[in-house]
Parts: sequence; structure tokens; C-alpha cells
Amino acid sequence: MGKYAEYLNKRLDGNQLIQERKKQLAAISKARGGREVFTFASALTKGKAPIAIDYDDIVPFCDQLDNLKGKQIDIILETPGGYAEIAEKLIKYVRGRFEHVAFIIPGFAMSAGTIMVMAGNEILMSPISALGPIDAQLSQQGKRFSAEAFLEGLNAIKKEVTKTGILNKTYIPILQNVSPGEIQAAQNALDFSKILVRDWLPKYKFQNWDTHLTTGKPVTDEDKKKRAAQIAEELCKHKKWKTHGRAIGMDDLRAMKLKITDYTEDAALSDAIQRYFILLKMYFDETSVFKIYETPTSQIYRQTSMQNVIKKAQPQQSRDSIQVGTQCPKCKTNINIQVDFKRGMPINKGCVKMPKKDKLQCPSCKNDIDVVNLKRTMEGQFKKKIVYA
Repeated sequence: MGKYAEYLNKRLDGNQLIQERKKQLAAISKARGGREVFTFASALTKGKAPIAIDYDDIVPFCDQLDNLKGKQIDIILETPGGYAEIAEKLIKYVRGRFEHVAFIIPGFAMSAGTIMVMAGNEILMSPISALGPIDAQLSQQGKRFSAEAFLEGLNAIKKEVTKTGILNKTYIPILQNVSPGEIQAAQNALDFSKILVRDWLPKYKFQNWDTHLTTGKPVTDEDKKKRAAQIAEELCKHKKWKTHGRAIGMDDLRAMKLKITDYTEDAALSDAIQRYFILLKMYFDETSVFKIYETPTSQIYRQTSMQNVIKKAQPQQSRDSIQVGTQCPKCKTNINIQVDFKRGMPINKGCVKMPKKDKLQCPSCKNDIDVVNLKRTMEGQFKKKIVYA
């Protein structure tokens, strides 16, 4: 029986899925010699939710890292990509906190996620893992397209005009919608992705690369910079990958002369990562959570059923009452919910009690708000059953 079928047959509820995930994170840490472990993951199948790397990731991402004390960390990354500028900020925080950083990719780390991975000292993947092209994407008139493809198209027009001395009339409507500023913005976006990779690879991934495997000669700083530039160019080559969503696997990366660790060669580590990833996907499938920032002892979720809800685990197990802030998705009223784990707790000013049923009525517009996932999360985080008035 496969691991996925095993967990399906166990019919784990939300709380049990959380606890089993924590168990597997601990197993990953043990298999990796006690290194710290942190997960930054998006539900890739929930495309209508803000699953991309964005500004709202900064606070919960850094908050969860602050729960960790060691100097070596493994970051489990699952992301469709997002803003390279935010990826840069997150990496600066990680590299300021940890001396050795490894990225574990059980599934996909695309686009800006790939850029983040290039800041690791080590990259761990499996035969089914994938990174993605880092060619910047632009939006114009409701359409998204590659910055490199955009520039290549303009250059093709330019070459044709230079060769023939005539501008084809079919190009006129296209060129009328393109400004010099947009052309420069496309070039800047493309260059930015390459610059990050060219800067990070020599500094971190190639940090201990001292000898050429083929010649035995010492590796110079210039060698590291040259290799980084080649890899950045390859990852950015839209003409080669054809689509921004193309999966770039271990063999592709090794062909670029980028060292990748196949974690499936370590049985204990592979088992723990596979189990954790299955549990992560199951939790995404069974709840409205679309992003998870998680350590072995704490987690923050972002979910779609209630706008702007952030639920953070607390290490204290003696607390009998907590407050959770949420917002009505209909009228945007902010609501403070009091969650009690002991009977007879007085209600705090400005709060409403967690309802026994799975619906909370907004005090302003009377809209029913689904709180079933919130209940599961709170009970899982605090390892206590909620009591009701």
C-alpha cells in the first residue's frame, strides 16, 4: 500500500493531519542531523487565491523563522513563484539568520521560488521535483507574457526593418501600444532575475566549491562567477523552455553543472519528506488554507474562507482563552472571536464567543461566516478541545 493510500484509509481529521505533519518535520530534522526545519508552502491548485510570493508573506515568513534557534536550516519550499523583489527580501532575512541554508523541493518551486533556491548552500530534490524558468513576466492589457519573448519580438521587428527598409503595416498597431518605458521595464525585470542568481550562486551555493571535478584544478572566484552567469542565462532563456510553467528537473539542472542532492538516496529522509508532502497536500485539499508557514512547533495559515485571518500557534499550553481576529468577507467588518478551552471564562470586551455550530454571524451585516476550519486549527495548535457557553 502506498503512503497516500495509507493516510486516506486512516481518515485523519484536520487536527490529526497537523499532528502527523509535525511528526514528519521532526523526522526530517532527525535525518538531517538535527537541523532546523521550516516550510513555506502554497496550495498550487488554488489558483484563485493569492498563492504567489507577495508582500503579505514577509511578516508570517519572518515570524516563524524567529521561532528557530539554530544556525543551520532546511527550508521546504512549494510555490508557483511571484514577485522577485519579495523573494529577495525573504532571502536576505534567511541569510542574515542562518549560516547554512538548504532548500528541499518535494514538488515545485517555480519562477521566484527558483530564484530563492539559488541562495541555498544545498538543493535537495527528487526525480519528480522541479524548478522553473526565471524569465520575468509582464502584464499588459490583461495578458501575461515573458519579458524576454517581448524583447525578442521587438528585436525581430527591428531586424526586419533594418534588412528591408520597410515597416510591415501589421506591426503598427502593436508598436503603437508599446512605450519606451515599457521596453526598458521589460529589460530591467529580465536583468533583475539574472542579477540575483549571479550574485547568490557564487556567494552561497559555490561557497565550498574549491576544485574542478574534471581537471582537479583550483576553482577561482572568476570561475564561480562565470558558472553562475551561465546558469542564470539558461534559467532565463524563454526561447529554450518555451513556457514560464515548464518544469526543470534534476537532470536539466545537472546538465547546467549545478550540483543537486537526490534526497531519495537516503531512505529515512525520503520517507519523511514524502509523508510530509502528502500530508501537506491533503491538508490543503481538505481545508480552505492556501498558504502555510510552519516549523515543528508552530505555524501560521492563510486561508480563503475568512479574509485576512492569520492564526498563529502559541507554545504556551496553559492558556484557557485566546482571541482570534477575522474579517467578514461580505461587509469587511473586523471581528474578535474569543476561543475558550475552559468553562466559565468571562467574555472579553469587544469579543464574540466562538459559536458551537460551524457558522458565526457577523454582528454588522448578519452574514454567516464558516468557522469550521478555524476550530480545527485552534484545537490542533493548542492541543485542547474548545468549550462552548
